[in-house]
Amino acid sequence: MPGKLYICATPIGNLEDITYRVVRVLNEVDVIACEDTRHSMKLMNHFDIHTPLTSYHEHNKIEKAAVLVDKMLSGADIALVTDAGTPAISDPGEELVRQAVKAGIEVTSLPGACACITALTMSGLATRRFAFEAFLPYDKKERRNVLEGLANETRTIIIYEAPHHLKATLEELYGTLGDRVLTLCRELTKKHEECIYTMICEAIRLYEETEPKGEYVLVIEGADMMALAESKKQQFLDMPLDEHMGMYTSQGIDKKEAMKLVAKDRGVSKRDIYNALLEGRKG
Repeated sequence: MPGKLYICATPIGNLEDITYRVVRVLNEVDVIACEDTRHSMKLMNHFDIHTPLTSYHEHNKIEKAAVLVDKMLSGADIALVTDAGTPAISDPGEELVRQAVKAGIEVTSLPGACACITALTMSGLATRRFAFEAFLPYDKKERRNVLEGLANETRTIIIYEAPHHLKATLEELYGTLGDRVLTLCRELTKKHEECIYTMICEAIRLYEETEPKGEYVLVIEGADMMALAESKKQQFLDMPLDEHMGMYTSQGIDKKEAMKLVAKDRGVSKRDIYNALLEGRKG
């Protein structure tokens, strides 16, 4: 009978944030897969856990996942932990879970600490809808594409950032998104935890005078829906009517339906569009 994969959330700072269930499961499984065995060993020693550890990280995730899946197919129960927080969230554990699911292995997740959720809940920003971007890509072109995509994102945005990249990232965010409400969460759950409620431009000024320290989670206000709708409407109003009609008719949409769509884009009636087109032809 196949074993089971347990996704175990571990503390992101304060060791009291581990759950009783995670401690029990880490004691009961056959193997614990972790990013850095030396780092995880400190946690295991603290809770007197003696289960064997095996290294599973970004650079061996595909090959090692296959090995771990074979172990589970042979009956072993495996726990997956990350250096801090919930595995598989912006983490190589995603690959192991994917391979386990594909192999028909039962997967269960033991909830616990997660930096993005912790920051979101204390941000004071909208929590019903959010977009988690984790760390922005390092590749310049890919990074630019992601940032440009976020410019019209109406959900609350969550980004991770290291202290030595924070200043540059804030500048990029300001240049792409404009000034937005921003909550900067630093060193979450740790001794020097800090939550700064500010604006992007103010954060830039702050770190001109203060050197960033610790790991950061940036929670950023989403774009205003009404402002985006108004901006889009204005773009259509600035477009020549014939060109606007052509945008739809070139897609094979008949003129009657195209007029309806154009009217909706411009916030006017279909009759107004009909009359304007008729007037244009007379002219």
